[in-house]
Amino acid sequence: MKLLYYNWVDYLDDQNRGGGVSQYQRNVLAELDRRKGIDCLFLSSGLAHDLRHRPPRWTKVAHGPAQDRHRRFEIVNSACLSPSHHSFGHPAQVSDAATLDAFSDFVRTNGPFDVIHFNNLEGLPAEVLELRKALPGTLFVLSLHNYYPFCPQVNFWYREAAHCDSYAEGSKCVRCLPFKPNPRMVRLSNAVNLALHKNGAGPGTPIYDNAAGPLMRLGIRSIRKVANAKRSVAATKHEAEAPFDAQAGPTGSPEAARAFRERRSRFVELINENCDRVLCVSDRVRQIAEAHGIRPDLLHTSYIGSDHAARYAETSPRSSLLRADGTAEMAYLGYMRRDKGFYFLLEALETLDPALAARLHLVFAAAGRDPNVLATFERLRPRFASLTWHDGYQRNEMDGILETTDFGIVPVLWEDNLPQVAIEMHSRHIPILTANRGGAQELGRSDAMVFRSEDVTSLHARLAAILSGEIDLAGYWADAMAPVSLETHISDLLAHYAGEDVN
Repeated sequence: MKLLYYNWVDYLDDQNRGGGVSQYQRNVLAELDRRKGIDCLFLSSGLAHDLRHRPPRWTKVAHGPAQDRHRRFEIVNSACLSPSHHSFGHPAQVSDAATLDAFSDFVRTNGPFDVIHFNNLEGLPAEVLELRKALPGTLFVLSLHNYYPFCPQVNFWYREAAHCDSYAEGSKCVRCLPFKPNPRMVRLSNAVNLALHKNGAGPGTPIYDNAAGPLMRLGIRSIRKVANAKRSVAATKHEAEAPFDAQAGPTGSPEAARAFRERRSRFVELINENCDRVLCVSDRVRQIAEAHGIRPDLLHTSYIGSDHAARYAETSPRSSLLRADGTAEMAYLGYMRRDKGFYFLLEALETLDPALAARLHLVFAAAGRDPNVLATFERLRPRFASLTWHDGYQRNEMDGILETTDFGIVPVLWEDNLPQVAIEMHSRHIPILTANRGGAQELGRSDAMVFRSEDVTSLHARLAAILSGEIDLAGYWADAMAPVSLETHISDLLAHYAGEDVN
């Protein structure tokens, strides 16, 4: 069996882009390598560009780690930039003949493939799916790790500040980004980055670590400052909360709104007509995809396999969330990001009843040195039983960080498909207090450990229930789903690839 996997970023990217999906792709390929008779290639697109303007082309990856060079390829000069916000709503997200030709040539030259599995469509025009009609022997599989087909922001996250319940027939999309990157500057930055890598000046080299890398990070921080400033102005004017006028917006027009409507409609049409399977990483993702028009018969819930799943058999659940002294330790692992609920969590903790706060140990493992966050930590520290902060963490440090944790928290504000960190804590028999958005709540399947997203009062009530000993932990684990191992997940994938009825 010959398989082609696609994602917008190389799964061995030495700048650690791609987050949980890149880790997932690494896990899948490592497990497939253990199976006989399976040959895998990998393609990425949307990041690599030449310094001189040239047509899109495909090539072997000749930079970054030497590992797996035989199967890592990339499309250079794609008209569709990745990640999505770099080409937000650009027509090339749907159609671009030159990029489509480069993808077609890659498939023609390196195929035939039994399966082309898209772990995303960012970086490619969605009309690549129409190649399915010319490849009757090839199965097209799409995994939904985010909501890119329906939302060019990928996560229904309006103006980097609020959950988006409705796109107002495309009008809301017109003014969604508080700061829209200049595509020419993005291409130039990507081209310089690629040139440095190809000339052996990537991460770990003096020129990158001491000059190029810091300059790029400075540029990113500057962009974020501008975006944050614009978001603050928008919040002051109550733009996010006010009733939305379909004709309003700084660049709003009926024509621009129609383009976003047509983008969503075309994506759904292309998926429905050309994909053989659409794999959803949680039931919540499947529900959202169906609500946006994806054919129900195409949709399958496929919980991703985790290399942490083995820890489920190696650990045992605690008998109580409370310690002998009546305290409990809560851990937040992840990013200092608004959509992940980090700032909402800090706000909720600052207003928690003092008697409850005094019985709660806090652990944060989140990279970043935002002085406002550090100041908040210092305000919280004397009010709580203890507060420990780790400036990020490596995967091999997780057991040490979570050694004394009684429960984790996933306070997401967006419909987070299924956070890897939730799976990793769950695999260690750590109960999770989750918001009612996204797929994390499906791990414990316990209403007693779910609060209303963005609702401080609801979160306070759940923390009070935990600290009052009201949570039936035996019942929690009796109803919880077992984490899916990589072996099981790969077997399910191969069944999908064979066209079998998996679920």
